[in-house]
Amino acid sequence: MLVKSIMKSKEIAEVVTIGPEATIEAAAQLLSKHGIGTVVVSSDQTTPLGILSERDIVRQLAKSGSVCLQHKVEDYMTREVVTCVQDSNAEDALAKMTEGRFRHMPVVENGVLIGIISLGDVVKAQLTEVAMEKSALEGMIMGH
Repeated sequence: MLVKSIMKSKEIAEVVTIGPEATIEAAAQLLSKHGIGTVVVSSDQTTPLGILSERDIVRQLAKSGSVCLQHKVEDYMTREVVTCVQDSNAEDALAKMTEGRFRHMPVVENGVLIGIISLGDVVKAQLTEVAMEKSALEGMIMGH
C-alpha cells in the first residue's frame, strides 16, 4: 500500500501549519481548535521547517512552567522532520514512525508540503486492507 492511498482515504486532507515566530500558546490553541496532535511549522505554508506536537508542549510545561507559552514555536519544534512522498510504501512510513517514536509524518513532493499522515491513519488503512483480503479469501474458500 502506498501513502497516496492513505491520503485519499483521510476525511481531512488539510495540513495545519504555524509560523516559527508564533508563540507556543498560539500553537496550543491551534491544536485544540482543530482537534489535532501535531502542527507543521512553516513560514510559507508549503515548506516544512519543523514540527511541533502536543507532547513537545507538555514536556516544556513540565520543565519550565507556563512561561514557555510565551516562547516561540521555533524554540521547541523538532527541526529534523522525517517526511515521505506519496509513492512511499506505507509499511516503510510506519517503520520510520515506530523507530523514531513519533506519530505524524508530513508528505512532501518536490519539497512542497502536500499532506500529513499519522500512525493511526496507516494502521487503519492496513486493517482495512487485511479485512478486504480476509473477505476475498473466505469467498474463494466458499466458492463465491
